[in-house]
Amino acid sequence: MTRTTQSGIVHTQQTGGRMLAVRGQSGQVPGHMRGGAGRFVRGLKALALASALTGMGVGLAPGAAWAQVSAPVASPASTPVSTQAAVAAQSSATVSAPPARAVPSVVRRNGADRPLPVADRALVEDLEHRTFDWFWDSADPTNGLVPDRFPSDQTQSSVASVGFALTAYGIGVSRGYITREQAVSRTLLTLRTMLRLPQNATEDQTSGYHGFFYHFLDHKTGLRLNHDIELSSIDTALLMQGVLFTRSFYTADTVEEREIRQLADTLFNRVDWRWMLRPDNRMSMGWSPEHGFLANYWEGYSEGMMLYILGLGASTSALEPVSWQAWLSTNAQRWGNSYGQTFLNFAPLFGHQYTHAWIDFRGIRDDWSRQKQIDYFENSRRAVYAQRNYAEANPGKWHDYGPNVWGLTASDGPAETTRTEDGQPRKFMSYSARGVGRDYTLDDGTLAPTAAGGSIAFAPEIALPALRTMKSRYGQRIYGQYGFVDAFNPSYHESGQQAYWADNTYLGIDQGPILLMLENWRTGLVWDTMKTSDVIRRGLERAGFTGGWLGRPDAQGASGHNAAPAHASAGTGHKDAAAAEPVHAGGVVQGASQPG
Repeated sequence: MTRTTQSGIVHTQQTGGRMLAVRGQSGQVPGHMRGGAGRFVRGLKALALASALTGMGVGLAPGAAWAQVSAPVASPASTPVSTQAAVAAQSSATVSAPPARAVPSVVRRNGADRPLPVADRALVEDLEHRTFDWFWDSADPTNGLVPDRFPSDQTQSSVASVGFALTAYGIGVSRGYITREQAVSRTLLTLRTMLRLPQNATEDQTSGYHGFFYHFLDHKTGLRLNHDIELSSIDTALLMQGVLFTRSFYTADTVEEREIRQLADTLFNRVDWRWMLRPDNRMSMGWSPEHGFLANYWEGYSEGMMLYILGLGASTSALEPVSWQAWLSTNAQRWGNSYGQTFLNFAPLFGHQYTHAWIDFRGIRDDWSRQKQIDYFENSRRAVYAQRNYAEANPGKWHDYGPNVWGLTASDGPAETTRTEDGQPRKFMSYSARGVGRDYTLDDGTLAPTAAGGSIAFAPEIALPALRTMKSRYGQRIYGQYGFVDAFNPSYHESGQQAYWADNTYLGIDQGPILLMLENWRTGLVWDTMKTSDVIRRGLERAGFTGGWLGRPDAQGASGHNAAPAHASAGTGHKDAAAAEPVHAGGVVQGASQPG
């Protein structure tokens, strides 16, 4: 049952719910969200609970990716690095809107570029380039490790950020942001580092075990950050998506690109997927030498789907198809209506974005989605529309919510505090898994641009106007050197100040969906590259997927892919939306209604 509290935070009551500590001061995510909690579990104080971490990240010096496009490839030792003081100053400074950057004169891409409306061309091209620069500039030039957040003066690298970065470099080549030689050099550096890092069961002198990696690593040594950090199955999966991308993207018959393919094969093939498997055929969220396996496991629709597809597609220590069915077993509880849309619910939008950033689910279906006459791409599209409808309904009466100002997902937030806003007490949060759905709703007025940006491939007709509006209305505070900051809250004001809260940093796991999905929407580059991966194809087929690009007939036919989209909105600036978008019938906006 959904209710609105006196403070204005909208949430769903759940029986048996449990709270897991998350990154940030004391932000929380409902424990019943087992499938999504993997993003938030930051360590272990006991077998079933995670200990909170303060907001952390790596303070590495920004480089100048744009200036390097025409420059010769530099060795790591010769790469200029700014001082930590400069980074700290940048981290604490208010983000100001930068001038528009030039578009490279030579752009190399594999697929045809989507024609962009004049009104959005500059925004899309600028946002994609700036978001790419975050990955290029933030990576450590001596080892290739990528921070969790940047700019920041903290000390951890995120293996998930590394996975997004390995994919970003290929996008950079295709867009002409960097040369192929630069991308090969950075990719080799990163893969060599990941393979060289120690894998063992010790508490300190280790970076991973059984082929899995710890969630956070020290950005200089590459070792486990501290004893609160778990060996993470989902963060390893995000890393491996990037590893597989490099395996399929760098296909030239050169010494360097052959080594990339060999390193990628070795890293992927040494992951012992079955070691992380529970007796009930579900994958554990993690392990630590201090406490053993986490009690939390991957069940229910979420980003966890990539973990099962990778495990099913592996040639060594592979999962059996029964694990996919175990993961699907709670679908009946999550399928239903939320704000005018009927779909498989997962409250924060990142769960609808992560796996889709690498795998194209258009027109392919497993047994479950075939019975529902839907594919998972259409499911995510409906989730995006539900969020937009929720913002229009605005049951919490948060400032500025509307058809072009929306987007709830896991993100930074202003603070863990209760304060008076608009004459009433309001509860605010720091880093939390904000979202809306049948599983739960958690909202304190904080909006994350990655929610719309990472959904552009699903529903560009509503995502683009949202990005355009947020940049136009709030850009002086939320659009900076690397595109959109992680989050902002128009309803939160510091005492005695009229200015709303805006973040001053960027998170790799939120920058990643923006970059990858922009490119997928424009050219399909990441999707098309991953379609050539034997691992991805084998994993999908063993999970029971047929139809579409897999080339195996879907017995019940496509789910409306040849009809005009029922919910394409007019006046979005996309004259080509109906013709150019993959067609997904259904998901018609039926008006805002409270989820039951």
